[in-house]
Amino acid sequence: MYRERLVLSVIGATSLMAVLIALISQYQYDMQPCAWCVFQRFIYLTIAALCFIGVFIFPSRRGIAVTAGCTLALSLGGITAAWYQTQVAANSFSCVQSLADQFVTRLGLDETMPWLFGIYASCMDARVKVFGLEYGYWSLILFVLLGAISTALLRRLTWSDIKNS
Repeated sequence: MYRERLVLSVIGATSLMAVLIALISQYQYDMQPCAWCVFQRFIYLTIAALCFIGVFIFPSRRGIAVTAGCTLALSLGGITAAWYQTQVAANSFSCVQSLADQFVTRLGLDETMPWLFGIYASCMDARVKVFGLEYGYWSLILFVLLGAISTALLRRLTWSDIKNS
């Protein structure tokens, strides 16, 4: 059980590090985020919050399994968002009224915490390469990694273990 909680902690910490790196990129290197970038920040923060809730509040096998399942679902959503950003949105002149833009503005995230969720660039302008790879692809890779780890954690917890907890 300790190992499973450690895995969830690593997933949560990795998600927080992704947001921290995005904030450093934004404020130190002037890489302004688009709506899809901000939407992915929200997904990373949600994954981190769920993981830490699973570790500290629901440490049973069932709680860890539910947390890993939610993390997997959010990772799939992140994969979809990152793929859409790199393949579709990055080739359009504007992200205005996209799903990501509507999500962020309707929740009021951009007004409540503009330093974290402010949308300051179009998707085409936010196309920035880091170590030869666009930022959106780095996020896609990380979401795939988080999803794979969540899947491995779910496979490790057998149905009989979950049912008996």
